[in-house]
Amino acid sequence: MQWPCQITRIRGYKKRGGIQLDFKIKIGGAAGQGMQSICHILSHVFSRNGYHVFSVQDYQSRIRGGHNTSTVRIRDEYVTAMTQGADILIALNKETIDLHRGEVPRGGAIIYDGEKVRLPDSSQQEGPALVSVPLERLAVEKGGHRRYGNSVAAGAALGLMRYDFETLAEMLKEIYGKDEKVADDDVKAARAGYDFTTEDFSRQFTWEFTPPDKGKRRMLISGNEALALGALAAGCKFMSAYPMTPSTGIMTYLAGKAGEWGLIVEQAEDEIAAINMAIGASFAGVRTLTATSGGGFCLMVEGLGLAGMTETPIVVVEAQRPGPSTGLPTRTEQSDLEFVLHAAHGEFPRAILAPGTAEEAFYLMGKAFNLADRYQTPVIIMSDQHLADSCWTIDELDVEKITVDRGEFLTEKDLANITGGYKRHAITDSGISPRALPGTPGVTVVTDSDEHDEEGHLTEDLEIRNRMVEKRMKKLDGLKGEILPPGIYGAKGAETLLIGWGSTYGAMREAVDTINADGGSAGMMHMSELWPFPSEHVAGAMEKAKKCFVVENNATGQLARIIKAETGGRAVTGNILKYDGLPFRPEYIINHAK
Repeated sequence: MQWPCQITRIRGYKKRGGIQLDFKIKIGGAAGQGMQSICHILSHVFSRNGYHVFSVQDYQSRIRGGHNTSTVRIRDEYVTAMTQGADILIALNKETIDLHRGEVPRGGAIIYDGEKVRLPDSSQQEGPALVSVPLERLAVEKGGHRRYGNSVAAGAALGLMRYDFETLAEMLKEIYGKDEKVADDDVKAARAGYDFTTEDFSRQFTWEFTPPDKGKRRMLISGNEALALGALAAGCKFMSAYPMTPSTGIMTYLAGKAGEWGLIVEQAEDEIAAINMAIGASFAGVRTLTATSGGGFCLMVEGLGLAGMTETPIVVVEAQRPGPSTGLPTRTEQSDLEFVLHAAHGEFPRAILAPGTAEEAFYLMGKAFNLADRYQTPVIIMSDQHLADSCWTIDELDVEKITVDRGEFLTEKDLANITGGYKRHAITDSGISPRALPGTPGVTVVTDSDEHDEEGHLTEDLEIRNRMVEKRMKKLDGLKGEILPPGIYGAKGAETLLIGWGSTYGAMREAVDTINADGGSAGMMHMSELWPFPSEHVAGAMEKAKKCFVVENNATGQLARIIKAETGGRAVTGNILKYDGLPFRPEYIINHAK
């Protein structure tokens, strides 16, 4: 096969009847100008008519100023990644035009406020069409305030596309419906932008949008929202956390549902308090969650060891961002894998899960709680900014697929039949000791952060120490049987195998599709259940490929190192790495794999 020297833009895939719809709208400006609001509104507008949507955010760690973008990609088939370029660029300031004009091809459009942003006359002569819309003036005239400029811009974009305005009006009324006047003013402002571009500019473009399933409402959900919903479905009743980007959305979502679901959400003073609160609530018998990023997880490490020693179930979401130290607080990375795998001194079992999509985030959260309860050990879900803040359209989340397994809990009847008193850390063949809850009549539940005997009392007997370490580590045998094999996708018997984990899923999948559509032979192995490591499955898949490339957002190839260590020295052909704070695009993977 021969690949192009440089892939710069993926416009869609060949299918029966021609090229499928693949359209992108990028919104750029300074923090506080409302890029995310426009992206959110447009994403919902398209998802309401059966389109598949994927949206991403690229924002700086500033409340005001800086340069931020939000991009929404619309397709008539499932989409899980963002590609390069944009068909429409909504520029809320001149900097956006300067930085991103080259991403919009001839035939595309740049919407900007020509009364606020002055461009040289020569700028009209080549490249995308410059569509000057008086965003601020229309917002004031029709809505009564310049804050409605976002709605004018959203309407203007849909006007160029000749897209049904009523869907936008319905969406604005839903979002701002609590204040009828605000909703009405928003609709008026959006209509002004829509009419302005429809009358003056839409004839320049050939875009036609025929909804694949008009009236079908797809669910639009972010990675953080999916994790939060998974926790609710799994029966989580307590969350403690300290706000830390990009995990904060989990806490704010659950806090909004606390009253409805009988959930307690506690904003702790720091991450040390957060994990210790969660351990205490779990010891008392409720399912508990805490969430943080890498820097916060550093503070949680001692508490993680406490959970391991006391055999207290706990679920931790570690949403990665670039480090070390504060790093790039609002960008993405996958550099914490080895840290999370080895966090806390001493040895104790743990499970590590890493969803690649919103659906996986939902279902793996349910699995995490079951594993934590069943094996009485910490379970860590690894997310990152790309997964946390991106939004997907999905058809449904099946709550029935999340079952609740609390593990070996002893009832009062069970306890009545125990001779010799209750032993919280009783040695068993599986390493799992039946749990009794504090407060159960006639039972004293004892544990200790020091090494302890079966009753839970502190001990320095070295023989007991050996037995207790072996008891805890026996759980790994059971955990290994719970880990599902990596997902395999692409050409059967593929010569080239892309290997990744977590949020690289979408970009790898689209890269594989593109390579195969161009006559290549590529497949991918995506790992969303990372530890205990599925060594046999990984080694088996690698044996069938001529070349294997690990794709991960870090500088050192951490997964590649783990693969070599866990598969008897099997090395990959090469690493495709990225550590600038931005997620992978399919084009990047293809260009580096060749």
